[in-house]
Amino acid sequence: MHRSIAPARLAALVGPFDRDPAYRGLCQALQALIGDGRIPIGTRLPSERRVGEALGVSRNTVTRAYAELAASGFASARQGSGTFATAPPERRRAHDRALRSLGTRQSPQGAIDLTCAAGAAADGIAAAYARALAALPAYLGSDGYLPSGLPALQARIAEAYARRGLPTRAQQIVVTSGALSAIAIAARALTRPGDRITVESPGYPNAIDALRLGGAALIASPLADPLGEDGWDLAGIEATLRQTAPRFAYLIPDFQNPTGQLMDDATRTRYAAALRATGTVAIVDETLQATRLSAVPMPAPFALHATDAVTVGSASKLGWGGLRVGWIRAPREQIERIVATRAQMDLGSSLFDQLVACELLDADDPYAARRERNRRQRDALAAALREHLPDWRFRLPDGGLTLWVQLPHGSATVLAAEVERAGVHIAPGPVFGVDGGLDQWLRLPYARPEEQLVEAVRLIAAAWKAMPDAAAARRTRSKLLIA
Repeated sequence: MHRSIAPARLAALVGPFDRDPAYRGLCQALQALIGDGRIPIGTRLPSERRVGEALGVSRNTVTRAYAELAASGFASARQGSGTFATAPPERRRAHDRALRSLGTRQSPQGAIDLTCAAGAAADGIAAAYARALAALPAYLGSDGYLPSGLPALQARIAEAYARRGLPTRAQQIVVTSGALSAIAIAARALTRPGDRITVESPGYPNAIDALRLGGAALIASPLADPLGEDGWDLAGIEATLRQTAPRFAYLIPDFQNPTGQLMDDATRTRYAAALRATGTVAIVDETLQATRLSAVPMPAPFALHATDAVTVGSASKLGWGGLRVGWIRAPREQIERIVATRAQMDLGSSLFDQLVACELLDADDPYAARRERNRRQRDALAAALREHLPDWRFRLPDGGLTLWVQLPHGSATVLAAEVERAGVHIAPGPVFGVDGGLDQWLRLPYARPEEQLVEAVRLIAAAWKAMPDAAAARRTRSKLLIA
């Protein structure tokens, strides 16, 4: 099944472009759209004639633009089928290298590791562990195997959904060993090998791997401009759903990882309607839902708009990454299958950890102990970037744990290799794509002490300014200023 993009949609994405000469400006605009994932790899581009009409340029201009696009590795022409978006070989290699590096890296002593969006435990977590330890003896007379979860914890999670406006029964909750385990269990229980699943691009790489290991065929669903306020490209999402009719759609509507975007209620309503129209079920990752850093109103849960949605949550962002407790909320008719699948993978989560999660969820605002600290860390990282790397672009998110940063030029993968020598580990954009691209982007978590973040940016800036592309850009700017 070929995926395509309508001429009017392509023209809207291209927007104004350099027309001196027009073919080169159009080629550069298309390269940028394919490179950052807004035109996914494998998409069939419209015919030259129809693009020319949509953009108000001649067919010959588009033909030359497509030829340059193919010469640069961003397109391939297939006899009788059309022109398709591709990733240049070096970008695909960058994607594979970045994934291998992230999966095997062990940070040496003294290094600043910014590949993981997790930090130290919340204040008060030790007291929660102490209370849980005191409660543990009452359960030691049982076998400790609870495939669906500790009933007390199931009830607390259900109550938390109800407080957010989503009526939920404890029997709709399955407790798992972390959110990633929940995603893997849901995918294994509900999908069959070859099922199509749309996945946000950029997205969460561990979830992408979990879905892929289940045998699914992943389809990139690009976001809108990650630095804008719109977040989700609804027109593109609707077209993708119509053309591919996926069985599931994996999405992170609350402080999306890695962009930090928050999906508003109107977007949730329209997105859910598009899913219903194609019979697609949402797998909704709410791992970051509680990480709000400002007074921004939180939208209703996505499952309120899509009643068949399967929702994943986690206690790790509330208290500590070492607290491996996650959960699945699903319609009652799916629970038996999910529990049966879970029992094939493990017989239950740590009962002690579940007792700790109960303690955390008893608080009125479980994230309160971390909010002020993470807000300071976010602001410290943003200030350091503005001071040392003013050409880099990012959007300050209202929640989540990361900044999604765009380089003005060059390769994030190459930069990651350079800064590793300086003792800083960062995750380049290709890690967060389904298939190549995004090599002008970095994810920088702020879940680290402020002094580490500032020092990391200082070292990254030094490596960046020493790179050939950056030096050439500075020389060009100097010549322009002199002229």
